[in-house]
Amino acid sequence: MSRLGRVFRLTGRLALLALILGVLAVVAIQFDGIVMKNVALAAEVRASSNRIVALSALEDRQRRTIARLRDPRGAIPEIHDELRLVAPNEEIIYVRGVIDQSERPREWDESQ
Repeated sequence: MSRLGRVFRLTGRLALLALILGVLAVVAIQFDGIVMKNVALAAEVRASSNRIVALSALEDRQRRTIARLRDPRGAIPEIHDELRLVAPNEEIIYVRGVIDQSERPREWDESQ
C-alpha cells in the first residue's frame, strides 16, 4: 500500500470518527433537553396537583357554609352578629378598656 493510500484511509477513518462523535453529541443534547422538559413538566404537574387539593378544600368549606346559611337556624347567629340583633333572653354587652385619666381633657377654669 502506498503512502497516499494510508493517508486517505486515515483521513477517512478520522472523518467517520468525527461523524460518529457528532451524531452522539446531537443525541446527547436532545436527550438532555427531553429530560429537562420532563423535569419541568413534573414540577408543573405537582404544583397543579397541590392547587387542585387546595381548591377542593376551599370548595368543601364553601359548600358547608352555603348549606349552613341555607338553614335558617344556621344563619341566625351570623345574621345577629352582623345586625347586632339579640334573641330573647340575650343581651349585647360592650366591654371597654379602662380610660387613662392623664389622656382626658382637663376642664378649663376661667377664674384663674
